[in-house]
Amino acid sequence: MAVALKVDSVATELGTDSFVHAFFSTASARLENGTWGSRFPVLMNELYQGSLAKAHAQAALDELAVIHRELAAFPPADVVWDVEDRTARPPWGDNIAPTITSLANYFVTSTGRDMFEAIEEMLVFLRDEGATCVLTKLPAATAEARWSPSAA
Repeated sequence: MAVALKVDSVATELGTDSFVHAFFSTASARLENGTWGSRFPVLMNELYQGSLAKAHAQAALDELAVIHRELAAFPPADVVWDVEDRTARPPWGDNIAPTITSLANYFVTSTGRDMFEAIEEMLVFLRDEGATCVLTKLPAATAEARWSPSAA
């Protein structure tokens, strides 16, 4: 099932629920010393839990920028597929495109966009135009074809 960010009637598909969880798991495991939401409370404790108010959009953008910058120091092999199960691995294993050089460019949405750019776009829209951003599952019929980093 696909997961999307939705602000009012505008939605951006991010990817499967396990892939979105891996994005947040990697940020927490690598940058928060294993304590979910300790450094990035707005993204981890509000957005990831399902809803983010317009009043917190700029704080979320600021946190996203720090995560993006700091994940650039980690190689792709340091991806954390599931923070609760550190033995879990991506379904494609280590078979990724050579253009993926760090965790800052590892995550690509199911529609082929950089995950950071897609989230940033929705958070800017929330800040400037929206009321609430929700992280939601899309019905199977709405979901687009799946993409993995090895396809790039």
